[in-house]
Amino acid sequence: MKGSHAHPITILTDKISKIFTEMGFDIADGPELEREWFNFDALNVPKDHSSRDMQDTFFLKLKEDENFGKSVLRTHTSSVQIRYMQNFVKSVEEGKKNFPLASCVPGKVFRNEATDATHEAQFHQVEGLLVGENISLANLKATLEKFFSDFFEKEIDVVFRSSFFPFVEPGLEVAMRCFKCDGAGCNICKKTGYIEIMGAGMVHPKVLENCGIDSRKYSGFAFGCGIDRLAMLKYGLDDIRFLYNGDLRVVNQF
Repeated sequence: MKGSHAHPITILTDKISKIFTEMGFDIADGPELEREWFNFDALNVPKDHSSRDMQDTFFLKLKEDENFGKSVLRTHTSSVQIRYMQNFVKSVEEGKKNFPLASCVPGKVFRNEATDATHEAQFHQVEGLLVGENISLANLKATLEKFFSDFFEKEIDVVFRSSFFPFVEPGLEVAMRCFKCDGAGCNICKKTGYIEIMGAGMVHPKVLENCGIDSRKYSGFAFGCGIDRLAMLKYGLDDIRFLYNGDLRVVNQF
């Protein structure tokens, strides 16, 4: 429609989906109302992990499932990756598909946290997953550098820093070379030359086994970051609430 404007999150979600589709990833989707098993247990998140607290997760007062636990609003799109892997394994067993599997999951997620300039109770996330034989961190690095270079429309490299997430081993914090100053140091990268942008790592063997994948034969990488965070960087926004306050003066700029 002439004169209409798509929301910046919609624009970037479409752009991200296009980039990963061109790299051979399937775009996957799944329920926002999820069960604990898909959101936590299958992802190797311990029962006493802080992310399961009511202070962090929205639990719903629905009947608890004896196999899959309580109902929650998904805290990440990783739950869709669990469902995708399970369905992929069934397709392999039926002779319809073969490894490797590659999926990209953009979507809304929910956290029980206070709203401020960089946090919202509802936000958008994108996650990627690649599982096959001999998948390594080198594959992860090449994939992310291709993604960020296409997204910011200039060549960008990434560096890995050791971290911990229960669903990957090893776990990594990923920082990309600043797209504005090319690593020289500026206000966006806080004079460091690099911007911490996402969590990633090699999929934990327990996660693969929970989905019926032989972790002795197959390995994989996973990563996830906030689309809202990418929007703030790309469009120079200093407050995430600009994306959600319904002000048409913001949307009409896109």
